[in-house]
Amino acid sequence: MQSVAQAMANLQQNTQNQLLDRLGAAFEAAGFELSLVGGPVRDAILGRVAPDLDFTTSANPDQILKIVKPLASATWDIGREFGTIAAQIGEEKVEITTYRADSYDPVSRKPTVSFGDNLEDDLVRRDFTVNSMALRLPSRTFVDPHQGLRDLLGQTLKTPSKPEISFSDDPLRMMRAARFASQLGFEIEPETFEAMAQMADRIEIISNERVRDELTKLLLSSDPRPGLEALVDSGIAQRVLPELPALRLELDEHHHHKDVYQHTLTVVMQAIDYEKDYGLNPDLVLRLAALLHDIGKPATRRLEPGGAVSFYHHDVVGAKLAKKRLTELRFDNDTIKAVAKLIELHLRFFGYSDQQWSDSAVRRYVRDAEDQLVRLHALTRADVTTRNRRKAERLAHAYDDLEQRIAVLAEQEQLDAMRPELDGQQIMEILDIKPGREVGEAYNFLLEIRLDEGEIGFEEAKKRLLQWWQAR
Repeated sequence: MQSVAQAMANLQQNTQNQLLDRLGAAFEAAGFELSLVGGPVRDAILGRVAPDLDFTTSANPDQILKIVKPLASATWDIGREFGTIAAQIGEEKVEITTYRADSYDPVSRKPTVSFGDNLEDDLVRRDFTVNSMALRLPSRTFVDPHQGLRDLLGQTLKTPSKPEISFSDDPLRMMRAARFASQLGFEIEPETFEAMAQMADRIEIISNERVRDELTKLLLSSDPRPGLEALVDSGIAQRVLPELPALRLELDEHHHHKDVYQHTLTVVMQAIDYEKDYGLNPDLVLRLAALLHDIGKPATRRLEPGGAVSFYHHDVVGAKLAKKRLTELRFDNDTIKAVAKLIELHLRFFGYSDQQWSDSAVRRYVRDAEDQLVRLHALTRADVTTRNRRKAERLAHAYDDLEQRIAVLAEQEQLDAMRPELDGQQIMEILDIKPGREVGEAYNFLLEIRLDEGEIGFEEAKKRLLQWWQAR
């Protein structure tokens, strides 16, 4: 972590330097204040480069546009109602927002927007002290009324105002605290966390889309575990992702099984480790699948005689639950479909280590996985969390063998293009039939042969098709 002086020096040395000076001078000449604020200031002190530059100003949106247009190659005013104007200036995209003093109505999902008239009031309404530091331009005066630098050095997340006030104004800040705990590796200050727990139900007024976006950012961080634990321990997850805290199944002295909740968090972290091995880094679909892969267990848990516990069909049940939850959170259809498929297939491999599959079983594994095969490799490996070293090594070797067999079959038979020798048009010509259900049945018949026997050639496929048709 750098000192403020070092951070400001770095800003002066990098390509953003001229932009800060140009914007600061332009707003000053027009008679308005301008400050670099929030994440870019925090990241400069942390020695990181912020992806975007955020500014706050005493100018209103119309005045902002008038000042930046001569400097910008493009401007956007889609955030005008919230006082925000975006602009492309050189290689940098910037957002400039009028001083704000808005808050949320207790029963509304949207803020009541009102503009402020000074930087200090704008900073107090921001989410955390580490994001409430500013750099006045063009003078480059460091402004830190809420001791954000102290909390940055102490790696602490704390709200500038009372946490009850801050979270009431924007309840999404509670999820943002969990996200920053993961992204920055900071601890949530006890009073702030206590407010999160007491006000957890307040998150329910936030739109599903905003909840989804925060959850996505948390999961795509390098270490999602602290943030996920904060959501569960505070009770917020019970409102936005209840399937996760439900994994904390009660244990008893007579029936033993691994802690499903802790297992899940471990699988998420192991999946992230496998991403680079499979060229997936970072991958939201894989991380969602790892997070949700066992959510079918609470509904399928059965206590068996002798102390055993079973979770029969939790893969199928979990896939349905995941599809429902992700739909409610407004994830896109492709993501939902992919996650559900991975959850449904995540147990398929675990019989392979006991008895090696036939070639047809390997082909079916590939066919069923379709375009999710690489992610399925990563998820299946990540799902091994046993402390039994010998068992873990046996499973790892077995999956190595399965992947090798898939590679060999793919090379021999173009497994990635798993199709029978005859397509629908050829089937109709050979059988002299029109498009309809029978064409699909014939295609599936030939596909089963392809999966069981591999390539059999055009003439043999034609012969088998005619025999099947005559026997109907």
